[in-house]
Amino acid sequence: MSAATRKRANKVQSSQQSLHPRKDKGRVHPSAAGSLADDVVPFHLDLWLTLTLENWILDFGRPIAMLWVPLEWSPLNMPSVGDYFHMAYNVITPFCLLKLLERCPRKLPLGSSVIYLAVIFFVMGASLHLVGDSVNHRLIHSGYQNHLSVRDNPIMQKLQPESLVDSFELLYFYDEYLGHLMWYIPFFLCLVLYFGGCFVPDKGRGGRMPVSAWILTIVSAVYNWYLVTEGQIFPLFLISYAVMLLIFWYNKGNREEPDVNGYFMLYSFGLTLLLVVTWVGYLWNDQALRVRYPGLIYVPEPWTYYSLYKAGNY
Repeated sequence: MSAATRKRANKVQSSQQSLHPRKDKGRVHPSAAGSLADDVVPFHLDLWLTLTLENWILDFGRPIAMLWVPLEWSPLNMPSVGDYFHMAYNVITPFCLLKLLERCPRKLPLGSSVIYLAVIFFVMGASLHLVGDSVNHRLIHSGYQNHLSVRDNPIMQKLQPESLVDSFELLYFYDEYLGHLMWYIPFFLCLVLYFGGCFVPDKGRGGRMPVSAWILTIVSAVYNWYLVTEGQIFPLFLISYAVMLLIFWYNKGNREEPDVNGYFMLYSFGLTLLLVVTWVGYLWNDQALRVRYPGLIYVPEPWTYYSLYKAGNY
């Protein structure tokens, strides 16, 4: 082969390599992918803001809307405006969780099947809660008192036959126990899984949060306080926060730190814990609430406190 021919062949080979690089060079190891995450993963303002707004409007605002909207607009035998709020919440929240997990900087070790199952259980639990909570708030218009148990309510003591009270207790179980567990366990599981994938090599830049993140930290923490106390899920929240701290310290030992979204979750959960402890301390010696919430874990519900002291139901 002549020198000119070899030269042309080398040029063709080099051009083909530039168009089709070797696959092993383009493959990025998961740990190496994390080294770029701190630069390419921004604060997910759109998703966190959407979750915060719909939590405040569709969840916290739901019982308020049910109490203040005229009863003529939604008769007692029909869904109330709060029920429609709840329906919207049951669609928007799992959608946001899925989108959030899609943006996780690292592939989650448990795979997508666990995530899908968690979201399915979330929707089922939230739907159980929708029905039970709807009936419970409709009963308020008939004199039901939230600070009393189902059997101790005066309107329940007048029911005939007495076995009807058992049916309302079953409804309360679906609402406050089974519904809450199937709703909140998958919810916090998704958040913890996302947090576990937020870590990047320690460059001293992971904690730099924008102003919008700090504002949402405070707003989200106040809502989370309401979620933990009203939902009676303080043990679940505490376990989730403890797992997040363990993940944080484990990765810290490997010289990795959360990205801006991970730090946002850590700070908002920490502030939530402070608010819950303050709330419990404020009502620690309340004898009426002590009767309503016996046992080792004493975390009064805000709406029970409102029913007892603010709404004239003594």
